[in-house]
Amino acid sequence: MVCALGAAVCFGTATVLQAMAARAAGADGGGGDAALLLRAVRQWRYLAGLALDGMGFLLQVAALRSVPIYAVGAALAASLAVTAVVAARLLRVRLTGPEWGAVGVVCAGLALLGLASGTEGDREGPGWLRYATVVAAAGVLLLGAAGGRLSGRARALLLGLGAGFGFGVVEVSVRLVDSLRPAELLADPAAYALLLGGGAAFLLLTSALQRGSVTTATAGMVIGETVGPAAVGVIWLGDRTKEGMAWVAALGFAVAVAGALALARFGEAPAAEEG
Repeated sequence: MVCALGAAVCFGTATVLQAMAARAAGADGGGGDAALLLRAVRQWRYLAGLALDGMGFLLQVAALRSVPIYAVGAALAASLAVTAVVAARLLRVRLTGPEWGAVGVVCAGLALLGLASGTEGDREGPGWLRYATVVAAAGVLLLGAAGGRLSGRARALLLGLGAGFGFGVVEVSVRLVDSLRPAELLADPAAYALLLGGGAAFLLLTSALQRGSVTTATAGMVIGETVGPAAVGVIWLGDRTKEGMAWVAALGFAVAVAGALALARFGEAPAAEEG
């Protein structure tokens, strides 16, 4: 859980930096999502955010190898609480009493999860699951293409959900990868799903941070990256709670995600002026 919370800190801070870069890139000119990404990566804030994302990913992998997916997913959703605090301290965004309360709700949910979580499941899952992750990763790209044709909240929600699904594919794929030996990685469908799902998620998230309602997109991302992977972990990978504490884990998961959704508007915090 320490690694999962460390990943949340990295991802939450990275969101602030990447959203600032995405907004600035959008102001520099038009073009599609790929053009937007190319402009964004030329900015130091986006590169710093990517470095934090890389560090967060390593911590996420360590966490996924030790605790259930549902606990890691809820902790990563809590990165929105980190985003809110960073926005409040560094970007001088004023948090209201209810918003500080939502930060407390997230922390309470994570405390319940930490109390109830068991070890990671010891099952490898059915053979088809590895190929299903590849199909799901390709589906993220299709969802992004469909979302790009929409406008307003529908566009933001679909892009956010797509990004969340992509990050969810990464969570499941990390658990399915058995060996880091190059020969075995090249033959493992889960490794390809990890790369494709992660890349697609970053592309969709960058687009969502720049266009439409970022609040809606962020809420969609939280739902996409928590619910599905948690279900996969419990149903097929053997994730369990401590004896007799399943209800505590379920309550903690629900509370943490609900608090994160309440803080979803802080995906918009980095829209502050450039400095």
